[in-house]
Amino acid sequence: MTTPLCFILMPFGRKPAGSGRHVDFDAVYEQIIAPAVREAGMEPLRADGEKQGGIIHKAMFERLILCDYAVADLTTANANVFYELGVRHAVRPAATALIFAEGLGQLPFDVNGLRGLPYQLGADGRPSHPEHDQAALAERLRCCRNDSDGPATDSPLYQLVEGFPDIQHLKTDVFRQRVRYAADLKERLAAARHQIENDPEAALQALTTLQQELPPLHEAEPAVLIDLLLSYRAAEAWPQMIALVETMPELLQQTVLVREQYALALNRAGNDDRAETVIRELITEKGPSSESYGILGRIYKDRWEKARNAGKSLLAQGHLKQAIDTYLKGFESDWRDAYPGINALTLMEMSEPPDPRREQLNPVVRYAVERRIAAGHPDYWDFATLLELAALADDQTAAEDALEHALVRVREPWEKESTARNLSLIRDNRQQRGANVALLNTLIAALRD
Repeated sequence: MTTPLCFILMPFGRKPAGSGRHVDFDAVYEQIIAPAVREAGMEPLRADGEKQGGIIHKAMFERLILCDYAVADLTTANANVFYELGVRHAVRPAATALIFAEGLGQLPFDVNGLRGLPYQLGADGRPSHPEHDQAALAERLRCCRNDSDGPATDSPLYQLVEGFPDIQHLKTDVFRQRVRYAADLKERLAAARHQIENDPEAALQALTTLQQELPPLHEAEPAVLIDLLLSYRAAEAWPQMIALVETMPELLQQTVLVREQYALALNRAGNDDRAETVIRELITEKGPSSESYGILGRIYKDRWEKARNAGKSLLAQGHLKQAIDTYLKGFESDWRDAYPGINALTLMEMSEPPDPRREQLNPVVRYAVERRIAAGHPDYWDFATLLELAALADDQTAAEDALEHALVRVREPWEKESTARNLSLIRDNRQQRGANVALLNTLIAALRD
């Protein structure tokens, strides 16, 4: 019996990755991938394994098409690997295993819903637990080989596009109708969102009616479903968000964006335990990000407020420390995103006594948001961050300037309320200390006007 070939799609040598680290892909291949492939009874065939003349693309395309099995390493979002993966998914419905280095940032949106296997790296960029990761990959490949019905379909093209690859001959007219229909739905979603501030009940009814008119969700345009999800968020319709996510196609459910919004909605709906589980699982699978840690920080922040309002001071202090540390992790995972940084700063003010780390963090957060603004196209949150920084410094001139810029960039009503809520925390805390809170009262009133 001929030994099956397994084609390996991955970068070569030592390449830069996220968080200022490098990955030694040769070590990953030698210590994890090649041993796993052999353990599964296959022969590894690496893209640069054969040095030959001629047009190298011909050999590559043949391997992508003819190899029964493939492994693709998506770490660093290497352009060559993603191109090859796209070709593979277009010609092979199954038997492509995906892997990535854990903790080096999120995978791009188009692939972050696919089920990849994480592997762990040490500080030197080489595998830190090669035996464990090798065994996991070998088991995934064995499952592909030993399935009596053949490998399960793992190409999103074959999973999601009915009739692929002959769709161009069968459904051109249907496709055009769907595109026009999706565009109409997105216009109606935008109109409903514009109603939220003046008539939230009518806006929510419009969104609910629109969802009822959708085709079965597995046939609906994913972009429309995401737009609907975020429209429900704008209306603070948490139960509707939860129900929509739970009925979405599984591939869409598994995307990072949807899982983050699902956790956010669960927390706002009062199911913080489930929300914490969802976001922690996401961080474990996909690695740290400022957005994921920001949502987890909000869960702990809400628990702190609840315990504080109930007079449980020791429990409240524990949740407060959790929230601060979590927001800090989010900021440290991506210094360009000031959102978790400003939340950490605000909560440090709530500590008794105030957390001394805020003196070091403040200029870093300010630099991060100023760089974003200088890069062009700043949004509401950029100036809301400057507003909170000015409020913490009791700088009236800077606060009023930031508020003016923020108000003209408001997209959804809850954005202003979120900032007002943070400023209210600062005000209440300072009021208890006997400080002057006139500026904070003025800013909060302006945001809630």
